Amino acid sequence: MRNAIILCSGGIDSVVTSFYVKKRLNYDKLTILFFNYNQKSLKAERKYAKLTAKKIRAEFIEISLPELGKLSTSLLNIKGKSIKTNKKLLKNTKAQTLLWYVPARNHIFISYALALSDSLFIKNKIKSDIFLGFKCEGNNPYPDATKEFIREENKLAKSTVSKPLIQAPLIELDKEDIIMLGIKLGINLKDTFSCYINNNIHCGSCLSCALRKAGFYWSNKRDDTKYRN
Repeated sequence: MRNAIILCSGGIDSVVTSFYVKKRLNYDKLTILFFNYNQKSLKAERKYAKLTAKKIRAEFIEISLPELGKLSTSLLNIKGKSIKTNKKLLKNTKAQTLLWYVPARNHIFISYALALSDSLFIKNKIKSDIFLGFKCEGNNPYPDATKEFIREENKLAKSTVSKPLIQAPLIELDKEDIIMLGIKLGINLKDTFSCYINNNIHCGSCLSCALRKAGFYWSNKRDDTKYRN
C-alpha cells in the first residue's frame, strides 16, 4: 500500500497540493498532517485543513508543537504585532519574509512527517511519500522553502527506515498559476484560509493576504475572499 503524507495548513498552496495528489497521483491512502504551534490563525487553519481532508477522503492527523511557538520570533506567533503589506512592498518581500519566518519550522515539520512515515512502515508495511505545498517564491524565498532545501531533506530521509520521497509538486508555480490549477481541479478556493493573523476573516493586509490578492488579480480570476481591509 502506498500512502501520501500531505503537510496542509489550509491555505491555497497546500490545499491545491492536496487535491493535486488526490486527483493526479496514484496513492492508495492519503494523510493530511497539520501542525499546531500556537500560530495566530490556528483555528481557521485547522478548520480548512480538516475540510480538505474530508473532501479528499484523507486521514487527518494533528501534531502539537507548543515549544516551537515559544521559540518563534515570527509575527505569526508574537502577540499584538503585525505589519501591513502594500503593492510597493510586494516587489521586494525579503525584509518581510524574515519577519514572518518561523525558525526551522519546515525542517521540524518534515522531521515529524518522517517519523510518521517510519511508524506506518514499521506497524503496517505502508510505504509513504511526503508532499509539501511550496510555491515559487521568486528572488525572496523563505530559507526552508527552496529546491535546495528539499534536496537536503531528501538526503536526510535516506537515513530513515521507510525512506520516503519528499516532494513539492507546485514549487515551479507562482500563486496565480496555483489558483488557476486549483480551479481546474474543481476546488472552491473560498474553502481555504491564507491570513497570518486572524481566525474568522482575512485581514487583507498581512503578507499572505497581499499575496493571495495579487494571485487572484494576476490570474484574472474572481476573488470571493472576504477581507477586513
